[in-house]
Amino acid sequence: MELTMRWFGPADPVQLWQLRQIPNLGGVVTALHDVAPGEAWTLETIQGLRQRVEAAGLHLSVIESIPIHEDIKLGNARADERIQGFLQSLRAVAGAGVRTVCYNFMPVFDWTRTDLTHLRPDGSTGLSFRQAEVDQLRIGVGDLSLPGWAEAYTPDELAKLRSAYTDVDAPALRRNLVAFLQAVVPEAARLGVKLALHPDDPPWPVLGLPRVVSTAEDLRFVLDAVPDEHSGLTFCLGSLGARADNDLLAMIEEFAPRIHFVHARNVERVGERDFDEVAHVSRFGSTGLAAAVMRLEDLRPSVPVRPDHGRMIWGETGRPGYGLYDRALGAMYLQGLIDAVRERRNP
Repeated sequence: MELTMRWFGPADPVQLWQLRQIPNLGGVVTALHDVAPGEAWTLETIQGLRQRVEAAGLHLSVIESIPIHEDIKLGNARADERIQGFLQSLRAVAGAGVRTVCYNFMPVFDWTRTDLTHLRPDGSTGLSFRQAEVDQLRIGVGDLSLPGWAEAYTPDELAKLRSAYTDVDAPALRRNLVAFLQAVVPEAARLGVKLALHPDDPPWPVLGLPRVVSTAEDLRFVLDAVPDEHSGLTFCLGSLGARADNDLLAMIEEFAPRIHFVHARNVERVGERDFDEVAHVSRFGSTGLAAAVMRLEDLRPSVPVRPDHGRMIWGETGRPGYGLYDRALGAMYLQGLIDAVRERRNP
């Protein structure tokens, strides 16, 4: 697999020159983080981003993500208009030579955690999730504090969004996802762009909002509904691995032809719906990361992979989950696993 790293643009505390010094890391995963959801990207801006990456001796490998506007997920009267905006962005990305686009279809909240600085026994800190803490929260009642996403909305905005989803249950959300794919995949195929759907994170409903990309059954439904190779998956070990009933190796075997991007994240399940993000070394977590990555290298040797999330170690501060040091360690762990498979394949 191609070793990559996520970068959040010029404002990211982690700089491109630092990524360049990670052995064998050549690909950058990024996006236009200052463009509002629903606003179409331009070829000029993507080319500028690509040029900045290439000036550092790297290349732009994956766009993560082109945001899916809530109107599309709701399937409301503005959905078609928003889809046209997504297609404009997709054409700009393709025009800049990028051929893999990650996206997700989670209503309102993207990845959700209850603690961004959970203290580990070794003194490092990482992200964690505790369902009981989420169960105590109510949208529109008091101040809602949910690290990462609730604070991105005013209380009124959040209440209005939640109200808009009153009549959108899981089957309706699934229909809206399929309608979106039916509208955009033909153009993605024409452009030669692989769309890589990221699973729900965590893979179950949050605050009463439905989620429909959480299990093998969910993935099978989406892939079967639009059976085009340009509609595929971001296989996130940490997201899917947060559920004990997800058999990651079986899912890799079944969905391998449609896996276009890999997130290698390790989580330790500490309850039925509780987990901590831990070091990438497989034995510290519950995902069987080493076996999964090695099988992915067997079956999908050309797809990009990135170490997903990391602890804060050695006194580093910065964007939670996206510091430099632990992700660099994770990258080297992944490279070792990949090398082991390649040497076995070509002794």
